[in-house]
Amino acid sequence: MGVVFFVCSLLLIIFSTRGNADINTSSPLSIGQTLSSPGGSYELGFFSPNNSRNQYVGIWFKNITPQVVVWVANRDKPVTKTAANLTISSNGSLNLLDEKQDVIWSTGEAFTSNKCHAELLDTGNLVVIDDVSGKTLWQSFENLGNTMLPQSSVAYDIPRGKNRVLTPWKSYNDPSPGEFSLEFTPQVPPQGLIRRGSEPHWRSGPWAKTRFSGIPGIDASYVSPFTVVQDVEKGTASFSYSQLRNYKLSYVTLTTEGKMKILWNDGKNWTLHFVAPSSPCDLYGSCGPFGLCVRTSTPKCKCLKGFVPKSDEEWRKRNWTSGCVRRTQLSCQADFSTKTRGKDADIFYRMSHVKTPDLYQFAGFLDAEQCYEGCLGNCSCTAFAYISGIGCLVWNRELVDTVQFLSDGESLSLRLASSELVPNFMFINTSEEARKNDLEPQDVSGINFFEMHTIRTATNNFSSSNKLGQGGFGPVYKEKLADGKEAVKRLSSSSGQGTEEFVNEITLISKLQHRNLVRLFGCCIKGEEKLLIYEFMVNKSLDAFLFDSTLKLELDWPKRFDIIQGIARGLLYLHRDSRLRVIHRDLKVSNILLDERLIPKISDFGLARMFQGTHFQDNTRRVVGTLGYMSPEYAWAGVFSEKSDIYSFGVLLLEIISGEKISRFTHGEGKTLIEYAWECWCETKGMDFLDQDLGDSYCPLQVGRCVQIGLICVQHQPVERPNTLELLTMLTTKSDLPSPKQPIFALHTREDESTSIDVITVNGLTQSVIQGR
Repeated sequence: MGVVFFVCSLLLIIFSTRGNADINTSSPLSIGQTLSSPGGSYELGFFSPNNSRNQYVGIWFKNITPQVVVWVANRDKPVTKTAANLTISSNGSLNLLDEKQDVIWSTGEAFTSNKCHAELLDTGNLVVIDDVSGKTLWQSFENLGNTMLPQSSVAYDIPRGKNRVLTPWKSYNDPSPGEFSLEFTPQVPPQGLIRRGSEPHWRSGPWAKTRFSGIPGIDASYVSPFTVVQDVEKGTASFSYSQLRNYKLSYVTLTTEGKMKILWNDGKNWTLHFVAPSSPCDLYGSCGPFGLCVRTSTPKCKCLKGFVPKSDEEWRKRNWTSGCVRRTQLSCQADFSTKTRGKDADIFYRMSHVKTPDLYQFAGFLDAEQCYEGCLGNCSCTAFAYISGIGCLVWNRELVDTVQFLSDGESLSLRLASSELVPNFMFINTSEEARKNDLEPQDVSGINFFEMHTIRTATNNFSSSNKLGQGGFGPVYKEKLADGKEAVKRLSSSSGQGTEEFVNEITLISKLQHRNLVRLFGCCIKGEEKLLIYEFMVNKSLDAFLFDSTLKLELDWPKRFDIIQGIARGLLYLHRDSRLRVIHRDLKVSNILLDERLIPKISDFGLARMFQGTHFQDNTRRVVGTLGYMSPEYAWAGVFSEKSDIYSFGVLLLEIISGEKISRFTHGEGKTLIEYAWECWCETKGMDFLDQDLGDSYCPLQVGRCVQIGLICVQHQPVERPNTLELLTMLTTKSDLPSPKQPIFALHTREDESTSIDVITVNGLTQSVIQGR
């Protein structure tokens, strides 16, 4: 009996596991048998969801518990008997037959008389192959269920009337199609859309080259795995994704509840990488037409600027679906295509950090200025947005599904009647008198607003005895509030920092938290007065120590090296680790503050710019910063990126090592600081470059390494400079360093103030006008 039992068990194992064999006319797949992909990642066979009595043919990840089914053949036609098999006919039809040989499910005829077979590929794709021509006659990747695997795609083909979508299981026991669907829209640019029945449920926002603009932070921690290919002329498009973070197993699925999820497996567990919708504001049109859903911890609806609830009664009941209506009629009437000029002309209110509305149209304008002018000149245009990676989008209908994010998102310019212009910084208007300097507390979240009388009292009415110093934008005072000392930065009317830079500084720094960044407590705005309240830095700025013949002695080499590393860590946080991805654009010694322990803190974010997702480069027609610290591509072409900050850091590093100012240093025959650093590195590996007042408190190898790093950072070509992560690795390890090329030495200048460079291009001729700031 034991021998018989062993033989029966062996036969069961042999016939239930067929390895990577094919399904052909003489070898069907029966209940109890499975077919594996060659690499062993996927398995095809019969399964019963959650131990139900119904049997389905499906594909799942092999040797993964609990079982994750990624495709089902007979979704709405289960096998209810104990016998069934999956076979293939000579005409290329893959058929599921019951015990009576009746067809339960079929792929349909492929119109071939040749011999065919079906096989499961390493991608998880089940294909039917013509044995003679090798042509693929049918594949599961073109007949998706609730899951998309790498190399499969959601797609549409308008001429052929095809729309490949994901549909969820009806329940966890029933794989038949549920009420939701995930599709790719034929808009330009396209976007992902989840429908509930025929109604929109969630949308991704338009595709912007490497990301979906309506999903904040979706690719903040990895290179975007998504690929979108759209051919407008042919009426086709596809959306697919690659493996995540080099993990072998990953998938996109649409759940029974209508959620799109991305998961990956580390060999032990599944990790949820992304889910949407994840907030009540993510639900399509939750605040109605011209409504704005504010995506905070307690989401709420409000009307867009210049609009009021259509039904006050419904809004009091927290039923926002009726939306909002315009409070003041526009001067530009779409019906008559006429527009009023002068003080009564329509204006545009600029909203930041938003998911732009649905029902957009792509306009082929070349730049943001043309986008603005094009919308202004079209009376039916209600809003516009110029989005990096897309270009110009315009809206000619009501604005639906607009969401306010805490960060990320895009800028949307909303058309309003001029009477809606209240004192506010967020307006675009050709009239200078329309640009006001007042700022309302509701315009910036997460920051304290102080009364002017409180600040005057704390600074003894801005007494000169309380003045700490003079910054690039105005004087800095010491004040003493109820909870201790803070520093007040008072912006002078002639400082050059306008409302835009001021708002930029408070909105950015209020959201940044790092031990090497200065902390902002609040601000105060009263008429022309604009003040920032920072944490008090008892040791003022780095330049006060570094360039003072007495104080510089307190900065021995170990302390200078600590400061260098601290600045690099702060820069890494700005570039890579914060949720905002910030380019500082004015990194210099006077913008490095020192606390009581001489810990460096990066300050002055008035010129900083924020990037989205994996986007790390931009350009500007108005170049602002400090001569000597500006990278070549920024100073003369307006291109700024992580690498332009790295250039500034390189200059800063050389200043800290030498104790000399970039703008005031000359050596020998008028050599600049960078030129002298190169000469010292070539001759003594940088030893002669060290501040001579430091004595013998230094480590020669460490100093020489820092000089070399400084020279690498100031390379002329951005690609030859390290990124911030590589920079910190260079400073904190003993890894081999690349040899720097001879830098292109900057022109010598004795001016130490920041500059504003307006780059004006006319007929291909670029002229740079440099002005003191």
